[in-house]
This record gives sequence, structure tokens and C-alpha cells, in this order.
Amino acid sequence: MEAAPTVLTFTVSDDDTAAALGSGSLPVLATPRLLAWCEAATCAAVEGQLRDGETSVGTRVQLEHLAPSPVGQEVEVSARVVHTDGRLRRFSVAARNLGPTGPGKLVGSGEVTRVVVDGDRFLERISG
Repeated sequence: MEAAPTVLTFTVSDDDTAAALGSGSLPVLATPRLLAWCEAATCAAVEGQLRDGETSVGTRVQLEHLAPSPVGQEVEVSARVVHTDGRLRRFSVAARNLGPTGPGKLVGSGEVTRVVVDGDRFLERISG
């Protein structure tokens, strides 16, 4: 049986826009913020599978930003595990603008790959 996707909802604020983040000049959802929201959904999806001291790190992203979302727009972001191999987790991600009748226009879609690591050992490797 396939697991249900993890779903998070965000509201586009002035701080989330391309103009605010330097990824363009328009007051619409910035691609870097969309990516961060997709990664947040994957982190939430893997969280329940982690043992004490474990975390996950992003290693690969493929994301298409397909439609604009203005300030004030609610955006639903989902992450579904599509492949597991040992410590590796690959997720299908999708973001949709929410309307009065639920999820609507597809804003973005892609894949995010994360690897489960021991947090302390990971930090030791980079500190020294």
C-alpha cells in the first residue's frame, strides 16, 4: 500500500516574493521560496522514520515552477516518497494554489532526494 503524501500549507507573504528574495522583480512567489517549501514538506515526510540523533539532508532537487502565486495566495505543498534505498529517500513534490473549492492550479512539481544521516557524525565530518 502506498503511503499518503505529507501536505503542508503556506500563505505567500511579501517576504516570499521574487522581489524580496532577489530572484526577480515581481511581487509573486519566488522560486527559491517554493523550493524551501518543497524541502520542508520532504523533511516533514521523513521525520517519523528517523531514530534518535538522525536527520536528513537534501542532496538533489529537480523543480519546475509552472505558475505564479500572488501575495496572500495559499499554497498547498505535498511530498510523497517514491523511492527508498537504504538511507536514500526520493520524493515527488507538488505545489498547488488553494482556492475556495480546494487545490487548484499546479504551481510547481518535481523531485527532491534526501539522505538520512547521523547528525553528530555529519557535523564532525565538516568541522574538522
